[in-house]
Amino acid sequence: MTDAILDAALRQRAEAVMPGGIYGHQSVRFLPSAYPQFFSKGEGAYLWDVDGRKYVDYLCGYGPTLFGYANETIDRAYTDQLKTGECLTGPTALAVELAETLTRMVSHADWAMFCKNGSDANTMATMVARKHTGRHTLVIAKGAYHGAAPWSTPFPYGTTPGDRAHQIFYEYNDVESLEAAVREAGDDLAAILASPIKHDAFIDQELPNPDYARRARELCDEKGALLIVDDVRAGFRLARDCSWSLVGVEPDLSCWGKAIANGHSLSALLGNDKARYAAASIYVTGSYWLSGAAMAASLATLALIRDTNYLEETQRLGGLLRQGLDAAAGRYGFGLRQTGPAEMPLIMFQDDPYLAKGYSWVSNMLAQGVYMHPWHNMFMSASMTDADIDFTLAAAEESFKALAKENPQAPPPQIVALNEILHAA
Repeated sequence: MTDAILDAALRQRAEAVMPGGIYGHQSVRFLPSAYPQFFSKGEGAYLWDVDGRKYVDYLCGYGPTLFGYANETIDRAYTDQLKTGECLTGPTALAVELAETLTRMVSHADWAMFCKNGSDANTMATMVARKHTGRHTLVIAKGAYHGAAPWSTPFPYGTTPGDRAHQIFYEYNDVESLEAAVREAGDDLAAILASPIKHDAFIDQELPNPDYARRARELCDEKGALLIVDDVRAGFRLARDCSWSLVGVEPDLSCWGKAIANGHSLSALLGNDKARYAAASIYVTGSYWLSGAAMAASLATLALIRDTNYLEETQRLGGLLRQGLDAAAGRYGFGLRQTGPAEMPLIMFQDDPYLAKGYSWVSNMLAQGVYMHPWHNMFMSASMTDADIDFTLAAAEESFKALAKENPQAPPPQIVALNEILHAA
């Protein structure tokens, strides 16, 4: 790889004026040292960093770019709306049109509210549930990510015990654990909160067991609580409906973001009529939540979701990638754990407890122009082609070959640092 001269300079400048430099999930401080922090361009399935290096990108902006970067149809809708009105004193008519469109597409939804990120949507959902029930306790799967608000952040520095009060945790897909958590909540259960699939960092993904999903629905009905599905990450990537439609379960509330506007800043809370009064009663707002351009982009995105074979194509390409990687890894004596839906792949190595192999392999992939992640689930883009999969598999062949020679064993320093933070928290 060429020297990351501009990237290094920008990191130094950022640290001087931004605490710790780049923060949150888009920081690369826990990724291999060669990973670029700053990018200059995205087009289709590709990213260019500020030093001019091009990558096939399997992160898709951590999920939003379902139809690829700089999609002409979606971005034209966005820029056209900018010319007539973006952040106005009140919303444009697009807010109503978008709510109508989403409630037609998502089977459980009778209404929609809009915001700007997944943390907003999840926080709104918990407020609606607490208002609806008059109760406090949330039952949440251990290790699940529901945003970076004080009640949900995985690194709870700067929060208080009160911020994280009234939460009881259960093991995802474990009916007995879920039932025990609900018993512990007793008469104070406001909601069961679930991810549509188990997509926690560092561990294998799991599809929902239908028995677990159905039991979550039953328990909410029995206790008068609300069922919340956090579809921010997976929404419209697994189905053209709420992701739990695949297991035949309808939530009361669902949280959306990322792919609903193909990277333009918009999220949503959708709900059924049972929760309508409570949703109308809570006070939530944001200066930019009802801005028009992202809504125009969302309407264009939703039209592509309805009218194209994007879902079947991302599933097909994801399957080709999964098969090809398994075959290539086997040729060099490696076993992979490829879990979750093929269109949202997580790729980890067997017998790699400290991610030494994973860090080395993705570093080699990066050097050959493929951007992957060693411990976070990734995303297929509808802008990818068979040629992109072929390019990725050719890079994987070389990367497995290099890994066989390196045979790393020591924990990467980034993982050591991350574990120290997690244990301290």
